[in-house]
Amino acid sequence: MTIQNGVGFKTLLAEANADVDTITIETLQQTIGDDTIVVIDLRDIRELQREGHLPGAVHMPRGMLEFWVDPDSPYARPIFQEDKRFVFYCASAWRSALACQVAGRLGLQNASHLEGGFTGWKEAGGEVVAYKKRSK
Repeated sequence: MTIQNGVGFKTLLAEANADVDTITIETLQQTIGDDTIVVIDLRDIRELQREGHLPGAVHMPRGMLEFWVDPDSPYARPIFQEDKRFVFYCASAWRSALACQVAGRLGLQNASHLEGGFTGWKEAGGEVVAYKKRSK
């Protein structure tokens, strides 16, 4: 068998959730749009196209996180060098918990993830914006 003595995704999630800051849906609903907050959508582009996204969210595919956050990467994005609060979210707060933990390990200050993810946001009546393809 290829996988032996692993910890499993549930353990990884529990460790990440114990290690990172979580923002409630209610708190984000009250502060979304504040220019000191950057909301990061980690979901796959197909999820955004199908379901939309939170208002003002920046799309960052989960697979690019390490490369966009690290200032020494050739793919570094300037937004992550700004003095902002970063709120990561995905569909169900699994990818965002793990991403937030990694972002913290990379040195990103003021990072948190959205409790309940996009699913919880929609269930709470949060505003959802239709996806629009960026023009080049």
